[in-house]
Amino acid sequence: MNRFLPISRADMEERGWETLDFVFISGDAYVDHPSFGPAILCRLLEKHGYRVGIIPQPDWHSTRDFARLGRPRLAFLVSAGNMDSLLNQFTAAKKRRHEDAYSPGGEGGHRPARATIVYANRLRELYPEVPIIIGGIEASLRRFAHYDYWSDEVRRSILVDSMADLLVYGMGERALLEIAADLHQGVAVENIQDVAGTCFRVPGFDYVYDYLKLPSFAAVRAEKRAFAEAFRTAYLEQDPIRGRRLAQQNDEWCVVQNPPAKPLTETEMDEVYDLPYQRTYHPIYEKAGGVPAIKEVQFSLVSQRGCFGGCNFCAIISHEGRIIQRRSHASILREARLLTQLPGFKGYIHDVGGPTANFRRTSCDAQLVRGTCRGKPCLSPEPCAHLVADHSDYLQLLRKLRALPGVKKVFVRSGIRFDYLLLAKDDFLEELCAHHVSGQLKIAPEHISDRVTRLMGKSNRAVYLEFVRRFRRVNEKLGKKQYLVPYFMSSHPGAELSDAIELAEFLRDMGYHPQQVQDFIPTPGTLSTCMWYTGLHPLTGEPVYSAKRPEEKRMQRALMQYWLPRNHVIVRRALRLAHREDLIGYGAHALVPPAECETAHRPRVRTVAAGKRRECPRSGHGEQKRKRR
Repeated sequence: MNRFLPISRADMEERGWETLDFVFISGDAYVDHPSFGPAILCRLLEKHGYRVGIIPQPDWHSTRDFARLGRPRLAFLVSAGNMDSLLNQFTAAKKRRHEDAYSPGGEGGHRPARATIVYANRLRELYPEVPIIIGGIEASLRRFAHYDYWSDEVRRSILVDSMADLLVYGMGERALLEIAADLHQGVAVENIQDVAGTCFRVPGFDYVYDYLKLPSFAAVRAEKRAFAEAFRTAYLEQDPIRGRRLAQQNDEWCVVQNPPAKPLTETEMDEVYDLPYQRTYHPIYEKAGGVPAIKEVQFSLVSQRGCFGGCNFCAIISHEGRIIQRRSHASILREARLLTQLPGFKGYIHDVGGPTANFRRTSCDAQLVRGTCRGKPCLSPEPCAHLVADHSDYLQLLRKLRALPGVKKVFVRSGIRFDYLLLAKDDFLEELCAHHVSGQLKIAPEHISDRVTRLMGKSNRAVYLEFVRRFRRVNEKLGKKQYLVPYFMSSHPGAELSDAIELAEFLRDMGYHPQQVQDFIPTPGTLSTCMWYTGLHPLTGEPVYSAKRPEEKRMQRALMQYWLPRNHVIVRRALRLAHREDLIGYGAHALVPPAECETAHRPRVRTVAAGKRRECPRSGHGEQKRKRR
């Protein structure tokens, strides 16, 4: 019997099923793996006795594909997939992407823009009486009136535009099981209004009780201060223990958000990851070469969820929350043993972690009792006095994993929060470098201007340099040649041209040549996006500058890769605009050569090895000899 969940009538007949309880519509190809939200939710419903089928990436141009599995007994579940559909399709420059790692063969074009809305509207045409429940990252971060970067407008709640009955935000397991039980018992979907981690819509505030009122969609669309106020209120209530119900009028509908769902217990986390996943993509994608997204996670282990790091550009706070939820060692070891039996496993576990690998416990002992502190970050710009920095549990887990038969090496490739690591009084860094780094360790300082890192919610330059020093010292002690691969971001709110130049000089001095550069994208639901759109920090009210002109964004991005010949013209333009002509020339401190010398003698000037300076072939003023490729 096909052990994947049904995707066709033939699959249903093979199981002897006439109808399904739930049909899940997904913007991603069907990958039955615990790193994919649709697989987790469908497998969890299956374990609790429900008949579930999946329609992955339906053709949205008609209703035909949506009828493939028939009318479900209880509800349709709709998700755009593991990514926001617009982020999936467009770059920061709003150019269409041609690849999609979550589609067969990595080919783009298999999902519509605003997939959640399109799918839900098609279902309404086909089955107007069947409940529709939307969820996933796209719905979660667009649950209230929000700024949409790709259309450059404030849009109303996705719950209203999709005309769905319920919206599940966050990770969804606990909320979905509660909704399923209510529907199974005959409760009408319009009467399901008390489930934590959900949003519903009513005609007006008279239908709601015990709530905080947000500025309306009309108000936040008309006035940026109102937008910042609405964001601030919602952001500060994003806690499952102390959070309160919120309500916002969106045209003719009032959208009501219940407080977030309680964190999963260790037993519940184990249940989620012990489900009978096939751990690969459905066989129908074999001809297309599979689904590329599986490659990064197939031999990796999720050990926890949530993040208290507080990066303002990240959606994890609003989706997974700040309270860490972890699996037991026994559950993780069971999965690791299973990995060793999979085809293609060569002895290497590629990653053990979560949003932040070295967060395996709550940031303080009081969080599970009183919730997270309202408006107070745990780690940056300065660590909280009550923060407990402890890697002992994570170290024990890594030791157990690398001792398993069949396991040659256990790597840690998901993000390491280096400022947290520096606070711990343990040997985690040494053990990490000795056993769990594959020559390069990826970290994300994001910027080095203290003004910018403060607005990012990241630690400052001095903390990063201290980590670099300790990393080098530990590897010298171990006799290893290992390197840091830092990620930096351009054009984040607060970053002016002078900050971009400061970063370029830092990269020059450190000998870094980042091959990939992330330009800030204002995705819905993040604090950084609120700053970018409103020009205000919603928690402090301070004005915040953002580079919005395409020319300035290109300058900031090019400065991070100043050594590339294709960037020289725009880098020179940026330096002249900032009155930093001292960085144009051939001295050790220069970023780019003068234009006249470069253009006159371009055939004789070759790209040089990283860290080497150019010599002007006309003047002979180069401080180091030119080195040809």
